Amino acid sequence: MKQWFAFVVFIAALITGSVSVSAQEAPMQLAVDAQGLKIQTAAGENNFALEIADTDQSRSTGLMYRTDFPADRAMIFVFGEERPVMMWMANTPLPLDMLFVRKDGTIAHIAENTKPFSKDIVSSGAPVAFVIEVNAGIAEKEGIKAGDKVQHRIICGQCK
Repeated sequence: MKQWFAFVVFIAALITGSVSVSAQEAPMQLAVDAQGLKIQTAAGENNFALEIADTDQSRSTGLMYRTDFPADRAMIFVFGEERPVMMWMANTPLPLDMLFVRKDGTIAHIAENTKPFSKDIVSSGAPVAFVIEVNAGIAEKEGIKAGDKVQHRIICGQCK
């Protein structure tokens, strides 16, 4: 009888543990903002539907566990003030391009084709107020480069 009880307790612990792990691995789904994100490049304007990560929880989760992210979509991480920013790809299955953006909307640095699941630090290389993530290859395909301007009400109010 004691063995049966110990077995039941063991199975319950396994189930409880696996349920909590599954809950942690659920991808975060943020609403798409009513206003799109614009990136002005030498080749023209690029438009993206935008998810906004502006809380501690949403910034720390980002695109973790997401296996699908539309090519016309971006996620912006809002930090509120310019500072050095460190990102990583832990628990993120999709390769991404990270655009590190100053408070005035100028792209300071781009980390292209970041490695899925990597715990390596991806640094902004300069103080920035925002990080924008898009699918890997978008920066190259659309000609997005450091120095290009990003427009959205979160970055520059009513951009001109």
